[in-house]
Amino acid sequence: MNKNDLPENPYLLLTPGPLSTSKTVKAAMLRDWCTWDDDYNLNIVQEIRHRLVALATQNREGYTSVLLQGSGTYVVESVIGTVVPASGKLLIIANGAYGMRMIQIAQTLRIAYEAYTLPEVNMPDTDHIKQILENMPDITHVAVVHSETTTGMMNPVRKIATLAQQYNKTTIVDAMSSFGGVVMDIDEWGIDYIISSANKCIQGVPGFGFVVARKEKIAQCKNQARSLSLDLYDQWATMEKGNGKWRFTSPTHVVRAFLQALVELEEEGGVEKRQKRYVENQKTLVCGMRELGFETLLPDTMQSHIITSFLSPSSEKYEFLKFYHLLKENGFIIYPGKVAQSETFRIGDIGEVYPKDIENLINVINKIKFW
Repeated sequence: MNKNDLPENPYLLLTPGPLSTSKTVKAAMLRDWCTWDDDYNLNIVQEIRHRLVALATQNREGYTSVLLQGSGTYVVESVIGTVVPASGKLLIIANGAYGMRMIQIAQTLRIAYEAYTLPEVNMPDTDHIKQILENMPDITHVAVVHSETTTGMMNPVRKIATLAQQYNKTTIVDAMSSFGGVVMDIDEWGIDYIISSANKCIQGVPGFGFVVARKEKIAQCKNQARSLSLDLYDQWATMEKGNGKWRFTSPTHVVRAFLQALVELEEEGGVEKRQKRYVENQKTLVCGMRELGFETLLPDTMQSHIITSFLSPSSEKYEFLKFYHLLKENGFIIYPGKVAQSETFRIGDIGEVYPKDIENLINVINKIKFW
């Protein structure tokens, strides 16, 4: 079977990931691979690792990357559980579900932490963060989510990381749904660890996540991990010594598909061009939805181009599940809302999705309107 023989998807995933992928990414999974063979480790895993560092920064000598089995949360837990020493303390900035999940991870691993929590529609205040860092010199690490898909907010990570660097703190950024879709240089931004997943803006399929880390930082983390499977340092050291060898069985088919996705990202024109497409998707979506009478949860100044939250119609006839299934029947999958204080639903702009697809969605919503 080749890519042309693959069945068509019954619907487009308008989500923050897993998301719709190209036929060529799916076709890349049709071959089996041996985890001990150089065809896999040297030609696929190592190639991926080099490409990830190149995507993240111009300072390729100062950074390294490591892949880890599991969902994005596995990798976030791996970073928090490995890089914060027993004597350390973590400042967690949380204005959504994924910031709160980092708090839960710290609690579960019994890591000392300070939480700066905000309402989901509020952006972190760097002056307040500065005050925390001045008042709590025992804080050693700062963690924040870049694109908080709870609402669609893009947090001011560059300002936060720069501030943390000024106070000599190690910065951890959950860029799960933004890496590969937002132009950045993590060295210029002052980020020490950035975390993402295969099935987000690089447009691979689920199965593993990855970290791009400052070499001098990760090299100091030996014997600090609070887990065997999620020992980020040991995973990295094994890949370094073994030319791409994973400690435990890797998701070979998914990894090969991810390399294809990286190639397709390069062919599209890199992160800058992909970001441009996503931005156009999001603008097309918001303009079209507003013309139909929908309101966005966030003002445009806070909104990312990854996913957008819309306020649910006030009509008593509106039911999200009915709306969801009508869209599904017409070829689109959207997300329910995740905001505590407002009834919302969310529509993603990333993946193998183009402005024409968004225009088709708007037309469908207009036709099925039942409230």
